[in-house]
Amino acid sequence: MFGRKKEARTTGPLTQESLRQWVIDHLAKRIEVPPADIDTGKSFEAYGLDSRVAVQVSGALEKVVERRLSPGLLYEHQTIDDLSGYLARELRLSDRTG
Repeated sequence: MFGRKKEARTTGPLTQESLRQWVIDHLAKRIEVPPADIDTGKSFEAYGLDSRVAVQVSGALEKVVERRLSPGLLYEHQTIDDLSGYLARELRLSDRTG
């Protein structure tokens, strides 16, 4: 599938931190900046994500969590920290990396 299969994976077990890192990496790739430049407390809108891109990110995230997600998820949870925290609670994930 055009080399994108690897993008829909996390390293190791699915945790709040691994989800957070996946979103950081995915966003950095989309807006073409180093992951270190991503501020997890900054809104997705501040990074210039429009509704079309937000729906695409939500769709990619569905593959990571293997669960149907709201297309408006990035508007409902407007920062990486908020989004990863919400998903961790919904999926009952650990906040630790191992």
